[in-house]
Amino acid sequence: MNKTPSESMHFASILLNGFAKMKGFDVIIAPTFISIPAVYEILKDSNIKLAAQNMYSEDEGAFTGEISWKMLKDAGVEYVILGHSERRNIFRESDELINKKILKALEVGLNPIFCVGEKLEERENNLTFAVIETQIKKGLKGVKDIEKVIIAYEPVWAIGTGKVATPHQAQEVHKFIRNLIKEMYGDEASEKIRILYGGSIKPNNFFKLIIQPDIDGGLVGGASLKESFIELGKIMKIVI
Repeated sequence: MNKTPSESMHFASILLNGFAKMKGFDVIIAPTFISIPAVYEILKDSNIKLAAQNMYSEDEGAFTGEISWKMLKDAGVEYVILGHSERRNIFRESDELINKKILKALEVGLNPIFCVGEKLEERENNLTFAVIETQIKKGLKGVKDIEKVIIAYEPVWAIGTGKVATPHQAQEVHKFIRNLIKEMYGDEASEKIRILYGGSIKPNNFFKLIIQPDIDGGLVGGASLKESFIELGKIMKIVI
């Protein structure tokens, strides 16, 4: 919940210039709902793609305060973040609801960025893999087009706290996720699927994370609100 529409437009122009010559990887930004149409007009002919921060699972109806896929697609959105830890923990979204949203997104041609991650007490009790496996299996129930899904691992204890998983910790979970996708969907799917790391990513820690074999990119929070987001792009450009 950052940046007004006018602030978002100004920042989108900065990002437009900053990423203009960067190729070889996808840049996706997720403004607030109210800012999406204005940002789309700035970025529509660029290499920066638009995501929404959430979406409801129904097409339309009496769901006050919610956003449908129709509204998002009409505004130029191609991706949608689903299952973010804040949606799970603050707004109590269940694995079952997140699954309905993922299925709806895929049905209508939106690409889900599906978030999973454990809380601090779950990690301290050695439940990380069990939590991740449950979230993925329930969240992807009935999903066939797995190649259209991006998975984002975001340890809840590292979001907005300044803490960051060590490269070893992050790689360990990413490898587990990739192996789980291999079990569920086969070798080819596990190789093609993109798995992002999210959790206090900054220019000074991103390189050691992104060079890990099973980390394909970042789901960036606070650093995406500043020009440091462009610095992350420069690091990606070096790595690829």
